[in-house]
This record gives sequence, C-alpha cells and structure tokens, in this order.
Amino acid sequence: MNKTLTALAALAPVAAFAHPGHGEASLTAGLLHPVTGWDHLLAMMAVGMLAMAGKSQAGWRLPLAFVVAMVAGAALGIAGLALPVVEPVILASMVVLGGLLAASMVNTGNGLVLLCALFGLFHGNAHGLEAPASGSVVSFISGFVLTSGLLHGVGWLAARHWHDVLLRVFGFAVAGVGLLAAI
Repeated sequence: MNKTLTALAALAPVAAFAHPGHGEASLTAGLLHPVTGWDHLLAMMAVGMLAMAGKSQAGWRLPLAFVVAMVAGAALGIAGLALPVVEPVILASMVVLGGLLAASMVNTGNGLVLLCALFGLFHGNAHGLEAPASGSVVSFISGFVLTSGLLHGVGWLAARHWHDVLLRVFGFAVAGVGLLAAI
C-alpha cells in the first residue's frame, strides 16, 4: 500500500504538465503520455478499481474493453478524425467512473463494459490527436497501451487491498475532480 502511494506521489509532478507537446513519437513518449494528464491517470485507475471491486471473475473485461476501444480511438485520432466533445466526455468519464466507485455500484455487467469501452474510445482519441507527428506511431501507441494497462493494474491492486470505504473516498475524489474541471 505504501509503495503504491509512493509511486503515485512520484508521478504527481509529471501530472502538472497536463498534455504538453511530446516531441517525437516514441515508446518513451507513449509510456509517459497517460501519466502526464491527471484526467487519464485517474480514469484509468478508476477502471482498474471497478474491475476488482466488483469481486467478479469477469472484472478483467472492464480494462480490456477500455484498452481495445482506446486503441481504436487512437487510430481515429492519428488519422485526423476527432470525435465530437472529446474533452467533455473524458471529464464525464471521471465523474461517472468515480461516481460508480463512490456509490459502490461495481457490477461488472455488460452495461459497465460498454461504458468503459465508450470512455476508452474517447480517451484513445485524445491520445491519437496528441500523437507526435514524427517518429514511430506504433511505438507511441504501444507505450500508452502498456502504461494504461499498468494504471488499470494499480487500480486493481489498490481495490484488492483497500477497504471499501477508501474505494468510495477515491471515487468521490475522482468524481469531484472531474466536476471541478468541468466547471
């Protein structure tokens, strides 16, 4: 638990940069991209927490749906196709995913899988639209897919070891940050 919190605290200064230019498309740029935006960071951790908090064998479907849809959204963004209202949907993902955690509504049914896929599509589109123009797009995508999976894993581990009250507090915090950012 302390190691997880220490690792998250170490990433906090990086999150302050939001979404700066990333220079050349590389594995390193892709690895760093999801942690340079607090919106992506919190939403991806919330997906991992929802996957574990549901105590269901099918919980793995949430992060998988998110990541697969994120790759599809990134492909659209790299092709120059911007989904409408990308940033508002990303903020909504924080409010909804955080709200679900806060309300302990952690059923991993098909509705939540589809919701995670929808949010993944929009998060991926933002990644794709912000992809650097030069370098290897495949390396960039590989990097942010790997980091996204790791963030889902951090959320899953936290949910596994935290008391339900801490999960609810984290959910309130994620939803609150999303609401504040929307205002």
